[in-house]
Amino acid sequence: MKILKSAVIAISLAAAMGSFSTAALAESDPGRVSYKPVDVINQIIVRIGAAEAAINNGSEGDDVVDLIKKAADFIKELNANDKVAREADRARGHLKAAINSAKAANLQEAKEHMAKAKVGVEGLKKLL
Repeated sequence: MKILKSAVIAISLAAAMGSFSTAALAESDPGRVSYKPVDVINQIIVRIGAAEAAINNGSEGDDVVDLIKKAADFIKELNANDKVAREADRARGHLKAAINSAKAANLQEAKEHMAKAKVGVEGLKKLL
C-alpha cells in the first residue's frame, strides 16, 4: 500500500508539472516592459550617442549627467547569459566613471569614458 501511495503521488506530481509550461506563464513585473537583448543594446548606443551629442553641443554637466544615467540605468534591462552580463558590467563601469567626470565638469574625460563604454556595448552583440 505504501508503494501504491508513493506511485500515485509521483504520477500526480509529474502530471501536474508537465501539464503546463512555466515559461509560457512567466511574465515580467506588472507595468514593466521586457526587451530583446539586441534592442536593449541598440537603445544603450542611442542614449550614449545622445550624451555625446549633448557634450558636443556645449551642454552643462548636469544635463550630460542625466543623459549618461539614462544609458547606465538602461543597461540593467539587458537580460542575457553570464558572459554578456560581465561585459555589460564593464561597460556600465565606464558609464559610471563618465558620470563622475561629468559631475566634476570634466566633460572631455567623460566623453572618453563614454567612447569606451560604447565600444564595450557594441561588442555585446557578438556575445549573444
